[in-house]
Amino acid sequence: MSIIEHLAELRRRLIISAVAVAVGAVVAFIYYNHILSFLIQPYCDTLPHGRACTLYITDPLEGFATRLKVATWVGFLLSSPVVLFQFWRFVTPGLNPNEKRYAVPFVASSVTLFCLGALMARLTFPKALQFLLSVGGNNLTPILSPSKYLRLVILVALAFGVAFLFPVLLVFLQLANVLTSRRLSRWRRPAVVVIFIIAAVITPSQDPYSLFAMAIPMCVFYEASIIIGKLLHR
Repeated sequence: MSIIEHLAELRRRLIISAVAVAVGAVVAFIYYNHILSFLIQPYCDTLPHGRACTLYITDPLEGFATRLKVATWVGFLLSSPVVLFQFWRFVTPGLNPNEKRYAVPFVASSVTLFCLGALMARLTFPKALQFLLSVGGNNLTPILSPSKYLRLVILVALAFGVAFLFPVLLVFLQLANVLTSRRLSRWRRPAVVVIFIIAAVITPSQDPYSLFAMAIPMCVFYEASIIIGKLLHR
């Protein structure tokens, strides 16, 4: 294909992806109330029995802006299979058979691990939020705005999702002969320390629950990547 043909193909893939995101955003906009109820459930779980679970706005435009943000993020999430497929169809012609053989497992494992990380964030977020709201003492009463609360939820989910891609990176570096499983085995002890430091830095909530919920799986992934690297080089 010529450069013009490549650009035309790229434009077509981008248009399809943009339409998929727009459709997903419209669906999320329609079901916004259900989605918002799901997202604020961790906050509701931290409240005393009988207290209303409500987020407060101080700007007349904040409610509409929140709905647009939620619709956009969920639209990207719902359309991600279509977007990834379009990306795959665009890069496939440029891959040799050996690269195609590795590409499918890498893409599938990346999507699975990212979703697993987001799920872990959802499971640990109620405890993390409870810690954050109580650590200031009993004299502080939290009044949360939807923009700041949802930003924290999204950042925590993204941080966990990206952190859970750690084994994919290690396996890729081993396939590229940048690292070896033997070297990773020798670095095991300092790697654990570095993992906990990284987890402490990239967790947006900075609470111990999120720290351990992120660091411990990363340590397990580190060991798993060593085993996978040995199997791939046999």
